[in-house]
Amino acid sequence: MGQPMSDPASDRPDPAFRAAVLDGLKTRPRAIGARWLYDLKGSELFEAITDLPEYYPTRTERALLECFAGEVGEAIGAGRAVIEFGSGSSAKTPLLLGAIRPAAYVPIDISGEFLREAADGLAAEFPDLPVHPVEADFTRKVDLPAEVEPLPKLGFFPGSTIGIKDPTVLVPAYDDAQGVTAAFNLNLIARINRELGGTMPADAFRHRAIWNDNLARIEMHIEAVRDVDFEVAGVRFHMAAAETIHTENSHKYGPRDARILLRAGGWTMIREWTDEKDQFALILAEAQPERTAP
Repeated sequence: MGQPMSDPASDRPDPAFRAAVLDGLKTRPRAIGARWLYDLKGSELFEAITDLPEYYPTRTERALLECFAGEVGEAIGAGRAVIEFGSGSSAKTPLLLGAIRPAAYVPIDISGEFLREAADGLAAEFPDLPVHPVEADFTRKVDLPAEVEPLPKLGFFPGSTIGIKDPTVLVPAYDDAQGVTAAFNLNLIARINRELGGTMPADAFRHRAIWNDNLARIEMHIEAVRDVDFEVAGVRFHMAAAETIHTENSHKYGPRDARILLRAGGWTMIREWTDEKDQFALILAEAQPERTAP
């Protein structure tokens, strides 16, 4: 299970958050994991990002689900527990749930308060569906509720963490004209100052989105715009102008890459649905035992 989110009103900060920030600021290059972007404010800002004109994944994925949900339901069958990784507001989830007649829904998200609000809303929309929210970091082992363990399961991983797109479209999607993505990224500074007694001056940093072609990913960074000294949890730090804190990666793969990635994880693709421009795909894959012979 992931660490519980810290209470902003508490005098005791989340020790995992404190360790991640201090370790991340001490390492070179500096990096703080993306999970810490998602406090309540960060989660709200991310949901605002998904409605931006530059942010194509949400619109495309919703259109795919609206178009092919019936086929998805036929391929999956009824009676499964749907496990959603990084569920956020669960905005697209009703399109799937309405098509497959699930036995239960388990949203997993790192932001506890935001998770519970979204789960309550979805439970009201599907009153006969058991909803079991789990506050956790899905990049680590997650213990599912006991009621769900015996059920056949369907993992649902929507969004842009794994995606396909041209860099000329990608970069604006992560650096929008309204500055919402910048606010989302820079909210980490506000959280550090609030929860860890930080003195990071907000005007000394800016948001940067970078396409890393060698690693096929969009990277988000917080960049110092001038030399700056500050403290976090009583520890002093110095950052030179143009030095960055790496905060998030969003990896992008072509269709062949996606298949290789699935096979490497022990999954076999069953069905695939794409938009008319072949820029986004819904993939249904099944975990299968490793074959020892042709």
